Order: sequence, then C-alpha cells, then structure tokens
Amino acid sequence: MAAVAEANATDTAQQAVTAEEAILPQIDEPLKISPKDARELSRPFFDRLAVLEEGTHEYQYARNTLIEMNLSLVRYAAARFRSRSQGEMEDIVQVGTIGLIKAIDRFELSREVEFTSFAVPYIVGEIKRFFRDTSWAVHVPRRLQEARVELAKATEELRTRLGRTPTTRELSELMSLSEEEVIEARKASNGYNSSSLDAALTADGGADGEAVLADFIGEDDPSLELVEDFHSLAPLIAELDERQRRIIHMRFVEERTQAQIGEELNISQMHVSRLITRILKRLRAGLLDPSVI
Repeated sequence: MAAVAEANATDTAQQAVTAEEAILPQIDEPLKISPKDARELSRPFFDRLAVLEEGTHEYQYARNTLIEMNLSLVRYAAARFRSRSQGEMEDIVQVGTIGLIKAIDRFELSREVEFTSFAVPYIVGEIKRFFRDTSWAVHVPRRLQEARVELAKATEELRTRLGRTPTTRELSELMSLSEEEVIEARKASNGYNSSSLDAALTADGGADGEAVLADFIGEDDPSLELVEDFHSLAPLIAELDERQRRIIHMRFVEERTQAQIGEELNISQMHVSRLITRILKRLRAGLLDPSVI
C-alpha cells in the first residue's frame, strides 16, 4: 500500500509539473529558434518569469529557454571581433553569454523596451571588460586562462545568488576545484595588462581600414539624453511614500532581484512585481501629465 501511495504521489507531482509547463510554449530546440521568432516568443517567458518563484522547475525552464533562444544576440555582438583566434572567440562568446544572463535576470516587460535593445549593451559591456582584463603580459598556461573565465562566471553567479562576494570555499564547491586551484586562478590574473586603445580588432581591408579598440570605447552615451527626464522624475519620486522609494532604490539603484527585495521586505516575489509595476505606472503617468500625481 505504501508503494502504491508513493507511486500515486509521484504521478501527481509529475502531472503538476506538466500543468505548470503547459502555461508556457514548449520549445524543444530553443537554440534553433530564429532571432525574429525569439523576439516574439521571449515575451510570454519574461511575463511568466516575473511571477515565478526562483528555484522552481518552471522558473528554471523559463530562464534556461530564454538564454538559449537569445544566444544569437551573443553571436551578433561577438561577430565584430571575428579576426580573433578560434580560442579567443570561444572566450568572447562565453563572457558575452554572462552579459546575456545578466540582462535576462534584470529585464522587465514594464520597461517598455525591446529585450534586444536592453540586452546588447550588457553583452558588449562584458566583452569590453574581457578585452580590458585578459590581455596577457606573460605566458600563462591555457588551463589557468580557462579557469579564470570559469572563475569570473562562478563569481558572478554566486554574487547574484548570495548578494555578496563569494568566499574561496564557495567558489571551489561550485567549480568543483580545490581551494588551492581557485587561489591559483586568481593569482594568474596578475599576468594581465590592458590593451592599447590602438590595438586592431579587425583587418577586413575595407575602405575604412582596421577598426581599433578605441572605436568601441567612449561612444556617445544615449543616457545623457535622459538627464532632463531624470530631473522631471525627481519630484515625482519625492511624492512616493517611504516604502515605495525604498523599493525603487533597491531595484534600480542597488539592482537587486525581485526575490531579494521580497526577502528584505518580508513579502512574496509576486507582490514585489505588482508593486514595481504599480509604481512605474504612476511615475510614467506623472511624467506625461503632472496633474495625475
């Protein structure tokens, strides 16, 4: 009887998982989704991700599917560095994927911008940081170069999950390395120096000649155009109550996840999502018509 009860419980759990996944489109091969289709398919996944509890089966399914469907954005950003060696290109794609994951974790449909426009700066930012940090001044074994990339990914993952800088022991457990190997990978970072701003990135023989690293650094910041909006937004934020201002600060200044905010305020992640949507709607209405506030 106990075995039958256990089997029934297992079937019930599996049916519950199937019912949860039925809410989202079933994507069997997300890596084969075209960029155009990924743009449309991503919306229901982001919509569902905003209300799911982190760590659940459906949350992982939605997040992982979003990552795989949008890997074309990483390949797009990495293509500008196509003159690099095969080994370097693999590293570029890896660090660009870190930027994609950051963008997915921080994107919200309430921003009313396309995910592609939101994600590309994160991806390119990671790649730029990679070029700034990974030009080797001395010979370093390939295994340590690879360990350094894995260390960066593990550090970012744990920092996001824990809300603090991870310890050497925590990194060693996640990376399945000894603490000594983690320390060795950190020390290897001393073998880096920055590339010259005149370092060539491409050599396609075009009319414009070679592109250099400086071409991708110091670009006009489109955020400067938002300065006037920020000044208009300040008095509207001042009209919010203390709790609402705290939520806005934690989400957009400290860049905490909704789950972290919920834990801080002792409310559910879903409730946090609703509050943020409500606050942003109020601020948007105030910018368009100050009499609304």
